[in-house]
Amino acid sequence: MAIKAAFDNEKYITEQTSAILERVNKSGDKLYLEFGGKLLYDYHASRVLPGYDPNIKMRLLLDLKDKADILLCIYAGDIERKKMRADFGITYDSEALKLIDDLRGWGIDVLGVVITRFNSQPAAQLFKNKLERRNIKVYTHQYTKGYPTDIDLIVSDEGYGANEYIPTEKPLVIVTGPGPGSGKLATCLSQVYHDYRRGINSGYAKFETFPIWNLPINHPVNMAYEAATADINDFNLIDPFHLEAYNKKAVNYNRDVEVFPILKRILKKISGGESVYQSPTDMGVNRAGFAITDDALIREASKQEVIRRYFRYRCEYVMGLTNKETVQRVELLIKDFSLGPEDRSVVKPARQAGLEAQEKDKGSEGIYCGAAIELKDGTIVTGSNSPHLHAASSLILHAIKHLAEIPDKIKLLPPNIIESVRNLKTQILNEKTLSLDLVEALIALSISATTNPAAQLAMENLVDLQGCEVHVTHIPTPGDEAGLRRLGVNLTSDPSFSTKDLFVA
Repeated sequence: MAIKAAFDNEKYITEQTSAILERVNKSGDKLYLEFGGKLLYDYHASRVLPGYDPNIKMRLLLDLKDKADILLCIYAGDIERKKMRADFGITYDSEALKLIDDLRGWGIDVLGVVITRFNSQPAAQLFKNKLERRNIKVYTHQYTKGYPTDIDLIVSDEGYGANEYIPTEKPLVIVTGPGPGSGKLATCLSQVYHDYRRGINSGYAKFETFPIWNLPINHPVNMAYEAATADINDFNLIDPFHLEAYNKKAVNYNRDVEVFPILKRILKKISGGESVYQSPTDMGVNRAGFAITDDALIREASKQEVIRRYFRYRCEYVMGLTNKETVQRVELLIKDFSLGPEDRSVVKPARQAGLEAQEKDKGSEGIYCGAAIELKDGTIVTGSNSPHLHAASSLILHAIKHLAEIPDKIKLLPPNIIESVRNLKTQILNEKTLSLDLVEALIALSISATTNPAAQLAMENLVDLQGCEVHVTHIPTPGDEAGLRRLGVNLTSDPSFSTKDLFVA
């Protein structure tokens, strides 16, 4: 069954490319374009804008390839504290390395990496060494003296002038990073300062997909962005500068609005003339709102994303990764839409599957986990844990059997293969857990497929799980989470642990 699309990628790429090139032409000699959000694999956008290509920004870059240099920024503090990118389960510094590899895979080279607010932090220095020894140019920028109040100091040789200058050749310089707070804005402004000192007339603009400025502030797609950034205290508001200058409402977010007066004064100080921007919205180059083709579908998809964020933050709270205020902010958003956790279609079936497993084995003191997946035709399949399989493993095996129309009585994993993996785990690797997590189950399935035609047929249907909704009643183990992430499902879980152990390998 085809998933309905509510976003026109081709129209978006045409309008976005045109808007960027128009801004380049107006900027003078060079434009520094800050790329907000994710450059690649923007799954938040693809969830709230059904049909949105998560790699559309890369397609955009390919169109601009001959006109653009690319700089990658990363904040030294994020390297030091090993900040994680949740959708991949990797640290920001690892994400930076992955991003360089991904860009190269598309035939695009990164001009250099900028480590921002660098103060010789040990982990940041090691990261710098690693890149330089792989022949990647690295620049370090310090914290800007005088920021944000002393404009004269900021725009001086002691402020932006103290940063290392990055020579660029092309009229467009795209400045991106692995996440918010990477120092992209400071890098752009530092470069603009250095360019003016060299007689190069440079400008600045920003490319940010969310919030979508020409949709209402309380539109679910903008509320989903607010839910996604609840952990960094972002919130949407009507751009007061835009309203005053043009008497038109436009949606922006608090950080851009707060920094705009400072940014305007800095640009004026650098150029010696008036700023070309009257509002933060003016700075933006975002045509996403003009490519929406089905507003009702986007509203519903965005509400579901708010529920996903609710589950994610509740889990992060019990794991000690976020605070209570973050959870409460998303709870308020859910209430604003009159939604509840079970408005996510897979939640109730997953919980029911866990209860049924517990009823079958009343004498045991074990923890019973349930899981559910909604397939693309709307069918919901469930699974639960057992002495042999984790709930996620059971779920995925049931789902692909259903898709392959394999009868329940036919086993995909023969007992001898399961026992062989269990023996490896316990007798050789000295692990305590006997049952197979999802990664282990998928490896066992691939082994079984060499002699079992049913397993081979089922395994071919794994690709059809991408984009499906999944809920499990307990926080997935690392092996389950990795397996579900690689299958490309949209995962949520209840904030409960599947074991009483504090350490789970």
